[in-house]
Amino acid sequence: MRVLLTGGAGFIGSHTAIVLIEHEHEVVILDDLSNASDEAVRRASRLAGTEIPLVVGDAGDRELVGRVLAEHRIDAVIHFAGRKAVGESVAKPLEYYRVNLGSAIATLEAMAEQGVERFVFSSSATVYERPGPLLAEDAQVGLDLENPYGRTKAIIEAIVTDASMANSALQAAVLRYFNPVGAHASGNIGEDPKGIPNNLMPFVAQVAAGVRERLRIFGDDYDTPDGTGVRDYIHVVDLAEGHVAALEALAPGVLTVNLGTGSGGSVLDVLRAFEAAVGRELPHEIVARRPGDAAISTADPTLAHERLGWRATRSLDDAVRDAWRWQRQNPRGYAD
Repeated sequence: MRVLLTGGAGFIGSHTAIVLIEHEHEVVILDDLSNASDEAVRRASRLAGTEIPLVVGDAGDRELVGRVLAEHRIDAVIHFAGRKAVGESVAKPLEYYRVNLGSAIATLEAMAEQGVERFVFSSSATVYERPGPLLAEDAQVGLDLENPYGRTKAIIEAIVTDASMANSALQAAVLRYFNPVGAHASGNIGEDPKGIPNNLMPFVAQVAAGVRERLRIFGDDYDTPDGTGVRDYIHVVDLAEGHVAALEALAPGVLTVNLGTGSGGSVLDVLRAFEAAVGRELPHEIVARRPGDAAISTADPTLAHERLGWRATRSLDDAVRDAWRWQRQNPRGYAD
Protein backbone atom coordinates (compact mmCIF):
# COMPACT_ATOMS: atom_id res chain seq x y z
CA MET A 1 0.00 0.00 0.00
CA ARG A 2 1.00 3.62 -0.46
CA VAL A 3 0.48 5.21 2.96
CA LEU A 4 0.25 8.88 3.94
CA LEU A 5 1.51 9.69 7.44
CA THR A 6 0.09 13.00 8.65
CA GLY A 7 2.45 14.32 11.31
CA GLY A 8 4.84 11.63 10.16
CA ALA A 9 8.06 13.55 10.88
CA GLY A 10 7.51 13.20 14.61
CA PHE A 11 8.80 10.63 17.09
CA ILE A 12 6.28 7.85 16.42
CA GLY A 13 5.66 8.70 12.78
CA SER A 14 9.33 8.54 11.75
CA HIS A 15 9.75 5.11 13.33
CA THR A 16 6.50 3.91 11.76
CA ALA A 17 7.70 5.06 8.33
CA ILE A 18 10.73 2.78 8.57
CA VAL A 19 8.71 -0.24 9.69
CA LEU A 20 6.14 0.31 6.94
CA ILE A 21 8.90 0.31 4.32
CA GLU A 22 10.41 -2.82 5.89
CA HIS A 23 7.00 -4.42 5.28
CA GLU A 24 7.14 -3.33 1.61
CA HIS A 25 4.69 -0.44 1.86
CA GLU A 26 5.41 2.97 0.34
CA VAL A 27 5.34 6.07 2.53
CA VAL A 28 4.60 9.78 2.05
CA ILE A 29 4.83 12.21 4.99
CA LEU A 30 2.80 15.39 5.48
CA ASP A 31 4.02 17.52 8.39
CA ASP A 32 4.07 21.23 9.16
CA LEU A 33 7.30 20.71 11.19
CA SER A 34 5.92 22.80 14.07
CA ASN A 35 6.99 20.11 16.54
CA ALA A 36 9.22 17.94 14.35
CA SER A 37 12.26 18.14 12.08
CA ASP A 38 12.85 17.41 8.43
CA GLU A 39 16.15 15.90 9.56
CA ALA A 40 14.13 13.04 11.09
CA VAL A 41 12.72 12.28 7.65
CA ARG A 42 16.16 12.41 6.02
CA ARG A 43 17.55 10.02 8.62
CA ALA A 44 14.55 7.71 8.38
CA SER A 45 15.04 7.63 4.62
CA ARG A 46 18.66 6.55 5.04
CA LEU A 47 17.71 3.85 7.51
CA ALA A 48 14.91 2.61 5.25
CA GLY A 49 17.14 2.65 2.18
CA THR A 50 14.74 4.75 0.12
CA GLU A 51 13.77 8.41 -0.05
CA ILE A 52 10.59 9.21 1.87
CA PRO A 53 8.75 12.12 0.23
CA LEU A 54 8.02 14.95 2.67
CA VAL A 55 5.30 17.50 1.99
CA VAL A 56 5.60 20.45 4.38
CA GLY A 57 2.11 21.63 5.23
CA ASP A 58 -0.84 21.56 7.58
CA ALA A 59 -3.00 18.44 7.88
CA GLY A 60 -5.81 20.81 8.82
CA ASP A 61 -5.82 22.13 5.25
CA ARG A 62 -8.37 19.92 3.52
CA GLU A 63 -7.44 21.06 0.01
CA LEU A 64 -3.75 20.34 0.62
CA VAL A 65 -4.49 16.91 2.07
CA GLY A 66 -6.69 16.16 -0.93
CA ARG A 67 -3.93 17.16 -3.36
CA VAL A 68 -1.41 14.94 -1.58
CA LEU A 69 -3.84 12.01 -1.63
CA ALA A 70 -4.46 12.46 -5.35
CA GLU A 71 -0.94 13.28 -6.52
CA HIS A 72 0.65 10.39 -4.63
CA ARG A 73 -2.22 7.94 -5.28
CA ILE A 74 -2.55 7.21 -1.57
CA ASP A 75 -4.26 3.99 -0.45
CA ALA A 76 -4.36 4.58 3.32
CA VAL A 77 -3.76 7.28 5.93
CA ILE A 78 -2.19 6.96 9.36
CA HIS A 79 -3.11 10.12 11.24
CA PHE A 80 -0.48 11.26 13.75
CA ALA A 81 -0.92 15.02 13.27
CA GLY A 82 -1.84 17.08 16.31
CA ARG A 83 -0.66 18.67 19.52
CA LYS A 84 0.31 16.14 22.19
CA ALA A 85 1.44 17.71 25.49
CA VAL A 86 -1.02 17.11 28.32
CA GLY A 87 0.14 20.06 30.43
CA GLU A 88 0.20 22.45 27.50
CA SER A 89 -3.34 21.43 26.58
CA VAL A 90 -4.54 22.75 29.95
CA ALA A 91 -2.88 26.10 29.28
CA LYS A 92 -3.92 26.27 25.60
CA PRO A 93 -7.19 24.34 25.30
CA LEU A 94 -8.54 26.23 22.27
CA GLU A 95 -5.36 25.58 20.30
CA TYR A 96 -5.63 21.87 21.08
CA TYR A 97 -9.27 21.69 20.00
CA ARG A 98 -8.57 23.69 16.85
CA VAL A 99 -5.50 21.74 15.77
CA ASN A 100 -6.40 18.22 16.85
CA LEU A 101 -10.04 18.21 15.83
CA GLY A 102 -9.43 20.36 12.76
CA SER A 103 -6.70 18.15 11.32
CA ALA A 104 -8.70 14.95 11.90
CA ILE A 105 -11.85 16.36 10.30
CA ALA A 106 -9.98 17.86 7.34
CA THR A 107 -8.14 14.59 6.73
CA LEU A 108 -11.31 12.50 6.86
CA GLU A 109 -13.10 14.95 4.55
CA ALA A 110 -10.25 14.88 2.04
CA MET A 111 -10.21 11.09 2.17
CA ALA A 112 -13.94 10.94 1.46
CA GLU A 113 -13.54 13.32 -1.50
CA GLN A 114 -10.68 11.25 -2.95
CA GLY A 115 -12.21 7.83 -2.25
CA VAL A 116 -9.51 6.75 0.23
CA GLU A 117 -11.14 4.38 2.68
CA ARG A 118 -8.37 3.09 4.98
CA PHE A 119 -7.65 5.14 8.13
CA VAL A 120 -5.57 4.48 11.25
CA PHE A 121 -5.90 6.97 14.09
CA SER A 122 -3.25 7.72 16.68
CA SER A 123 -5.28 7.83 19.89
CA SER A 124 -4.19 7.59 23.52
CA ALA A 125 -4.79 5.87 26.83
CA THR A 126 -5.68 9.31 28.15
CA VAL A 127 -9.21 8.71 26.79
CA TYR A 128 -9.90 6.38 29.74
CA GLU A 129 -11.80 8.17 32.50
CA ARG A 130 -10.43 5.99 35.32
CA PRO A 131 -6.79 4.96 34.83
CA GLY A 132 -5.80 1.71 36.50
CA PRO A 133 -4.14 -1.65 36.00
CA LEU A 134 -4.80 -3.71 32.87
CA LEU A 135 -7.26 -1.35 31.23
CA ALA A 136 -9.30 -3.10 28.53
CA GLU A 137 -10.91 -1.39 25.57
CA ASP A 138 -14.36 -1.59 27.16
CA ALA A 139 -13.27 0.57 30.13
CA GLN A 140 -15.12 3.87 30.48
CA VAL A 141 -14.18 6.45 27.84
CA GLY A 142 -15.69 9.91 27.77
CA LEU A 143 -15.28 13.60 28.40
CA ASP A 144 -14.86 13.46 32.20
CA LEU A 145 -11.10 13.62 31.77
CA GLU A 146 -8.27 15.53 33.40
CA ASN A 147 -7.11 17.48 30.37
CA PRO A 148 -8.17 18.85 26.97
CA TYR A 149 -5.62 16.65 25.17
CA GLY A 150 -7.42 13.49 26.27
CA ARG A 151 -10.78 15.02 25.43
CA THR A 152 -9.63 15.80 21.87
CA LYS A 153 -8.64 12.16 21.42
CA ALA A 154 -11.98 10.92 22.78
CA ILE A 155 -13.90 13.31 20.51
CA ILE A 156 -11.93 12.22 17.45
CA GLU A 157 -12.62 8.59 18.28
CA ALA A 158 -16.33 9.45 18.22
CA ILE A 159 -15.90 11.32 14.93
CA VAL A 160 -14.25 8.25 13.36
CA THR A 161 -17.12 6.06 14.58
CA ASP A 162 -19.73 8.46 13.18
CA ALA A 163 -17.87 8.70 9.86
CA SER A 164 -17.85 4.92 9.67
CA MET A 165 -21.59 4.73 10.33
CA ALA A 166 -22.19 7.22 7.52
CA ASN A 167 -19.84 5.39 5.12
CA SER A 168 -19.93 1.60 5.38
CA ALA A 169 -16.85 1.35 3.14
CA LEU A 170 -14.61 3.15 5.64
CA GLN A 171 -12.04 0.85 7.22
CA ALA A 172 -10.64 2.34 10.42
CA ALA A 173 -8.47 1.39 13.36
CA VAL A 174 -8.20 3.42 16.56
CA LEU A 175 -4.96 2.73 18.43
CA ARG A 176 -4.83 3.73 22.09
CA TYR A 177 -1.17 4.20 22.97
CA PHE A 178 0.10 3.90 26.47
CA ASN A 179 3.61 5.39 27.05
CA PRO A 180 5.86 5.36 23.95
CA VAL A 181 9.57 5.31 24.80
CA GLY A 182 12.95 4.29 23.39
CA ALA A 183 14.43 4.99 19.99
CA HIS A 184 15.63 3.23 16.86
CA ALA A 185 18.38 0.74 17.69
CA SER A 186 20.79 2.63 15.41
CA GLY A 187 20.60 5.73 17.60
CA ASN A 188 19.94 7.80 14.46
CA ILE A 189 16.32 8.73 15.16
CA GLY A 190 14.56 9.20 18.47
CA GLU A 191 12.49 11.53 20.61
CA ASP A 192 13.51 15.19 20.27
CA PRO A 193 11.26 17.24 22.57
CA LYS A 194 11.17 20.98 22.18
CA GLY A 195 12.10 22.78 25.39
CA ILE A 196 11.61 20.96 28.69
CA PRO A 197 10.49 17.36 28.04
CA ASN A 198 6.93 16.53 29.06
CA ASN A 199 7.63 12.81 29.32
CA LEU A 200 9.71 10.94 31.87
CA MET A 201 12.21 9.04 29.75
CA PRO A 202 13.59 11.93 27.64
CA PHE A 203 13.84 13.99 30.82
CA VAL A 204 15.90 11.28 32.57
CA ALA A 205 18.02 10.96 29.42
CA GLN A 206 18.76 14.69 29.54
CA VAL A 207 19.69 14.44 33.23
CA ALA A 208 22.05 11.59 32.33
CA ALA A 209 23.58 13.74 29.58
CA GLY A 210 24.00 16.74 31.90
CA VAL A 211 21.43 18.86 30.04
CA ARG A 212 19.14 18.91 33.10
CA GLU A 213 20.35 19.22 36.68
CA ARG A 214 18.17 16.59 38.32
CA LEU A 215 14.99 14.53 37.99
CA ARG A 216 12.00 15.55 40.07
CA ILE A 217 9.88 12.56 41.09
CA PHE A 218 6.31 13.64 41.76
CA GLY A 219 5.26 11.63 44.80
CA ASP A 220 6.59 8.47 46.45
CA ASP A 221 3.50 7.62 48.48
CA TYR A 222 1.27 5.98 45.86
CA ASP A 223 -0.17 2.52 46.46
CA THR A 224 2.46 0.90 44.25
CA PRO A 225 5.40 -1.41 45.04
CA ASP A 226 7.90 1.45 45.49
CA GLY A 227 5.48 4.33 46.04
CA THR A 228 6.07 5.98 42.65
CA GLY A 229 3.67 6.07 39.71
CA VAL A 230 3.51 3.03 37.43
CA ARG A 231 3.00 3.28 33.67
CA ASP A 232 2.96 0.91 30.72
CA TYR A 233 6.09 1.85 28.74
CA ILE A 234 6.00 0.56 25.16
CA HIS A 235 9.04 0.67 22.90
CA VAL A 236 8.42 2.98 19.95
CA VAL A 237 9.44 0.26 17.46
CA ASP A 238 6.90 -2.15 18.98
CA LEU A 239 4.37 0.66 18.65
CA ALA A 240 5.33 1.20 15.00
CA GLU A 241 4.90 -2.51 14.33
CA GLY A 242 1.44 -2.26 15.88
CA HIS A 243 0.49 0.36 13.28
CA VAL A 244 1.57 -1.90 10.45
CA ALA A 245 -0.38 -4.81 11.93
CA ALA A 246 -3.47 -2.60 12.25
CA LEU A 247 -3.11 -1.30 8.70
CA GLU A 248 -2.87 -4.80 7.30
CA ALA A 249 -5.86 -6.00 9.34
CA LEU A 250 -8.25 -3.20 8.31
CA ALA A 251 -11.81 -4.18 7.47
CA PRO A 252 -15.05 -2.20 7.13
CA GLY A 253 -16.00 -0.62 10.45
CA VAL A 254 -13.86 0.58 13.36
CA LEU A 255 -11.50 -1.60 15.36
CA THR A 256 -10.27 -0.07 18.63
CA VAL A 257 -7.28 -1.63 20.40
CA ASN A 258 -4.79 -0.81 23.12
CA LEU A 259 -1.12 -0.79 22.23
CA GLY A 260 0.84 -1.52 25.38
CA THR A 261 2.90 -4.23 27.00
CA GLY A 262 0.47 -5.34 29.71
CA SER A 263 3.02 -4.69 32.44
CA GLY A 264 4.09 -1.58 34.28
CA GLY A 265 7.29 0.14 35.26
CA SER A 266 7.54 2.72 38.02
CA VAL A 267 9.35 6.05 37.90
CA LEU A 268 12.08 4.52 40.04
CA ASP A 269 12.27 1.51 37.71
CA VAL A 270 12.98 3.88 34.81
CA LEU A 271 15.54 5.80 36.85
CA ARG A 272 17.36 2.60 37.96
CA ALA A 273 17.37 1.25 34.40
CA PHE A 274 18.96 4.48 33.20
CA GLU A 275 21.53 4.38 35.97
CA ALA A 276 22.44 0.82 34.93
CA ALA A 277 22.76 1.89 31.28
CA VAL A 278 24.82 4.97 32.12
CA GLY A 279 26.90 3.35 34.85
CA ARG A 280 26.35 5.90 37.59
CA GLU A 281 23.72 7.30 39.92
CA LEU A 282 21.64 10.16 38.59
CA PRO A 283 20.61 13.16 40.71
CA HIS A 284 16.96 13.22 41.69
CA GLU A 285 14.60 14.46 44.36
CA ILE A 286 11.15 13.57 45.62
CA VAL A 287 8.58 16.36 45.42
CA ALA A 288 4.83 16.62 45.94
CA ARG A 289 2.41 14.74 43.74
CA ARG A 290 0.99 16.48 40.68
CA PRO A 291 -2.78 16.94 40.64
CA GLY A 292 -4.50 14.39 38.44
CA ASP A 293 -1.67 11.85 38.27
CA ALA A 294 -2.90 8.27 38.64
CA ALA A 295 -1.05 5.67 40.68
CA ILE A 296 -1.14 3.03 37.93
CA SER A 297 -2.05 2.95 34.26
CA THR A 298 -1.32 -0.19 32.25
CA ALA A 299 -2.87 -1.80 29.18
CA ASP A 300 -4.65 -5.05 28.67
CA PRO A 301 -3.21 -5.82 25.19
CA THR A 302 -5.17 -9.05 24.70
CA LEU A 303 -7.40 -7.71 21.93
CA ALA A 304 -4.45 -6.44 19.88
CA HIS A 305 -2.93 -9.91 19.99
CA GLU A 306 -6.22 -11.60 19.09
CA ARG A 307 -7.25 -9.24 16.29
CA LEU A 308 -3.91 -8.05 14.93
CA GLY A 309 -1.57 -10.90 15.81
CA TRP A 310 0.61 -8.28 17.52
CA ARG A 311 2.32 -8.08 20.87
CA ALA A 312 5.14 -5.98 22.28
CA THR A 313 8.44 -7.87 22.41
CA ARG A 314 10.91 -5.25 23.68
CA SER A 315 11.54 -4.65 27.39
CA LEU A 316 11.89 -1.50 29.46
CA ASP A 317 15.64 -2.16 29.62
CA ASP A 318 15.72 -2.33 25.80
CA ALA A 319 13.90 1.00 25.58
CA VAL A 320 16.24 2.65 28.06
CA ARG A 321 19.36 1.41 26.28
CA ASP A 322 18.04 2.66 22.93
CA ALA A 323 16.93 6.01 24.39
CA TRP A 324 20.34 6.51 25.99
CA ARG A 325 22.14 5.60 22.74
CA TRP A 326 20.03 8.22 20.91
CA GLN A 327 20.68 10.86 23.60
CA ARG A 328 24.41 10.10 23.75
CA GLN A 329 24.84 10.26 19.96
CA ASN A 330 22.56 13.30 19.56
CA PRO A 331 22.93 15.50 22.66
CA ARG A 332 21.07 18.34 20.91
CA GLY A 333 18.60 16.10 19.11
CA TYR A 334 18.26 16.71 15.39
CA ALA A 335 20.19 19.97 15.73
CA ASP A 336 23.45 17.94 15.90
